Amino acid sequence: MTRRLVATYSIAACDLEAGQWGVATQSKFLAVGSVVPWAKPHVGAIATQAYANPRYGPGGLELLAHGLPAAEVVERLTSADEERDHRQLGVVDGQGGSATYTGSACMEWAGGVTGDGFAAQGNILLSEQTVLALAEAFERTAGEPLAGRLIDCLADAQAAGGDRRGQQSAALLVVERGGGYAGLSDSVVDLRVDDHLAPVEELRRLYGLHQALFGKTPHADWLDLGPLLAAELRERLGRLGFEGDLAEALREWAGRENLEERVDGIERIDPVLLEELRKR
Repeated sequence: MTRRLVATYSIAACDLEAGQWGVATQSKFLAVGSVVPWAKPHVGAIATQAYANPRYGPGGLELLAHGLPAAEVVERLTSADEERDHRQLGVVDGQGGSATYTGSACMEWAGGVTGDGFAAQGNILLSEQTVLALAEAFERTAGEPLAGRLIDCLADAQAAGGDRRGQQSAALLVVERGGGYAGLSDSVVDLRVDDHLAPVEELRRLYGLHQALFGKTPHADWLDLGPLLAAELRERLGRLGFEGDLAEALREWAGRENLEERVDGIERIDPVLLEELRKR
């Protein structure tokens, strides 16, 4: 049997208050995001690695969708797998329960730790400090947005030693029902760094771009469109070639810049949108 060694560290986690589940991972492996992370809103999150069994992803989510707790999902998946001694798995269920599994034949250092709303695990690591750093970062950042917390987890784990073979790829997946693009997608964040010398740093950079384009500013922080601001918008948009009706001009410019998610009528303006316009 041909195996794919996805030696890596990862954290599967959730924010029950926000209704979000996600996985973050880093590895000395090309395109780790194509194998390790799986998640579904109000169902759970799964990380499958070591000599990875990608079927743990959809199979585990199906079991979680039937209401099985994380520990039972791990037991069912691994007990039915003849190669389980070579697998590693982390699961968080729809209620925030968590479980992690490390097969006896996984390469050292290998192991995992769980807590409220997270399962952290890794293999071929310098030491257990990498996994402990994942857990500590997650607990330390409680109350912050889940996606940013998960990137912080990866960064702290890398600083603690990381994959002893080095770095190559990283990925971040966060889901929320209707929380993605146009409210029609469940993928709040789905970013992958497939091949990079510093994949976690690059993942953070991409997340910053993602937030600028698709992040949501609370409407309480939006600015009222008074006469002076309306005049500024007309002048700036006009210089960029967008004239005529102000609402239409703003919508067309925002669409060209992939900022359409930050437009909602013309009575109030997202300050992030305004800042981007002022940069042009």
